[in-house]
Amino acid sequence: MKKIAILLPDLRGGGAERVMVDLAQEFASLGHSVEFVLMRATGEFLPEAQRDFAIVDLAAPRARNATGALIRYLRRRRPAAVIAAMWPLTAIAPVAARMAGFQGKVLASEHAILSRQYAPYGRFHRLALRVLVALGYRLASARAGVSRGTCADMAALSWMTSDRFATVHNPVRAAVMPCREALNAADALWGAKGTRILTVGSLKPVKNHALLLQAFAVLPRSEARLMLLGQGQDEVALRVLAAELGIADRVIFAGFHLDPSPFYATADLFVLSSDHEGFGNVIVEALSFGLPVVSTDCPSGPAEILQGGRYGHLVPVGDAQALAHAMDEALDTPADRAALIRRAADFKPEIAARKYLELLGLA
Repeated sequence: MKKIAILLPDLRGGGAERVMVDLAQEFASLGHSVEFVLMRATGEFLPEAQRDFAIVDLAAPRARNATGALIRYLRRRRPAAVIAAMWPLTAIAPVAARMAGFQGKVLASEHAILSRQYAPYGRFHRLALRVLVALGYRLASARAGVSRGTCADMAALSWMTSDRFATVHNPVRAAVMPCREALNAADALWGAKGTRILTVGSLKPVKNHALLLQAFAVLPRSEARLMLLGQGQDEVALRVLAAELGIADRVIFAGFHLDPSPFYATADLFVLSSDHEGFGNVIVEALSFGLPVVSTDCPSGPAEILQGGRYGHLVPVGDAQALAHAMDEALDTPADRAALIRRAADFKPEIAARKYLELLGLA
């Protein structure tokens, strides 16, 4: 049995954090010991992780505090391998491992398109990003991205060849039909009868929920209701926009739910309106319930998951009219739910877990 350390900023309710908790369960089922090493031991998924795994709190409120704390951890606990998920830990961990004299493997795993994420920060920041990425990736034992597009971005940023990066699609657990009580609670939150359109994700700029509201406002289905499942910095602005568009009475801001399955199970359509995505776990979650999907064709995960439109509708980024048309068409077209569920099964957690273990030499 080998000890695997999963390094994260925290365990907030995001896609990468959900992925790492699921991977930890798979590693444990394959006989490995897992502990979460967190810059801050906080977040919605923390109680779930604490039930089964050790939690190490580095008490590092900022990235610049994390290097020393991580060096001390590696010297004290000596795991066999470290999976560093999310920038800047993907650069910090390999450097800290070298400084600690760590003999185990370090895998740098990116879950976002960094060049897009940090594009607004200015030339100096972008240059610093490239230098630090290049250093961290070269010191890492292995490097993985959650989509082919993510890997291509990692290679371009670090001036490395693409064959040094492995694509490991995010794992998504198989759908489990919620109990009647949970379904009834979801039905109550949906409220009035009518077509139900769902999106799931943090309310932050990259998700471009404003585009979804604009598309929903011109959707020729006056009985439809749109639910935004998530929380974040954009909520107040989105509520104002919904009122300006005259749709506030048909838009439901449902907040964060640890288990979104009752909402997938009671929706008619899932929509993702992001400007860019490393992968797009929520698309696979929707498919696992046989739910039709409409997504922007953003870099880089959605097209890979939907196989260029085979398993869902893809529309140009930022085009509200195209998004509304695709939503209307998807609602009018009977879905092959069995095919959608089969596609979701391609992302079972055990597949990703074994790929990570192979990269770490622990398979």
